[in-house]
Amino acid sequence: MSSKGKKRVVLPTRPEPPSVEQILEDVRSTQPSDPMFVLIAESNKDLPAPRKEEESEVKREHLYQQSHSYVEMNHRLQKACSLLKEKCEELKQAGVTLEQNIVEIKEKAL
Repeated sequence: MSSKGKKRVVLPTRPEPPSVEQILEDVRSTQPSDPMFVLIAESNKDLPAPRKEEESEVKREHLYQQSHSYVEMNHRLQKACSLLKEKCEELKQAGVTLEQNIVEIKEKAL
């Protein structure tokens, strides 16, 4: 069937989203036995207990040091890559020169 033969379904307009006050009122009027709160409570049981602020600070410092060393290593690798490309070009040029020298020596020997 062609697209001209199909009837278009007219959907109702989307309702306006609730205001902040309406959302807060809805949350305040819910019961503790509401399935959403039960699901949230059950999922929080699987999460580890909140850590002390000191442990969090140590973890942040450790992550910072890891990030810092990663950036430093990345810079070193980029420099090494550039140096490697430069040395590769030097080797290619040396190979061309060597080939030319070999040809010259063979010509002189004949």
